[in-house]
Amino acid sequence: MVEEDAYCIDVLHQSQAIQKALKEVDHLMLENHLQKCAADAIGKGRKDEAIAEVMKVFKKQ
Repeated sequence: MVEEDAYCIDVLHQSQAIQKALKEVDHLMLENHLQKCAADAIGKGRKDEAIAEVMKVFKKQ
């Protein structure tokens, strides 16, 4: 769109839509990780490791 000299506001709307879609993907990935990987780690006695791993993701933001 930028290369085609699209109107700035239209580019911003597209950018926002992409960002929203990526956030939704992030939420699905996190939910899947918690339900499967983290739950498995907790079940194997690695609770602190599982929690630290998830917290590291949020501290990057």
